[in-house]
Amino acid sequence: MKLSTKGRYAVTAVMDLVLHQQQHPVTLSDISRRQGISLSYLEQLFSHLRRAGLVQGMRGPGGGYRLARSAEDVSVAEVITAVDGPIDMDGDRCLTHDLWDELSGQLHELLSDISLASLAEREAQIEQ
Repeated sequence: MKLSTKGRYAVTAVMDLVLHQQQHPVTLSDISRRQGISLSYLEQLFSHLRRAGLVQGMRGPGGGYRLARSAEDVSVAEVITAVDGPIDMDGDRCLTHDLWDELSGQLHELLSDISLASLAEREAQIEQ
């Protein structure tokens, strides 16, 4: 697993979705305004998230996006992998290949254990 700006923005955008989807679907323009992420970049990210089955788009008036599954069932690792893809450690082996491969596995394991719901709970506790 690799950590990139794309993955960070995807997690930020999906967390915004989690925190604001209670009454109605969330528009990308609302996420863009609240999080300072360009609308065109969000469209690219949500295309990947939709293909991965993590979000659902709803068209028409009052449309926007919702999580496709409950926040308890979606991990941070899934969001990052949806936009960045799995890290490919094939190719030329360098002296530290095994180190980076192991680190990548541990990072994926750690982020797989963090659900969007638990991340939202942490955020709510910080705001109090």
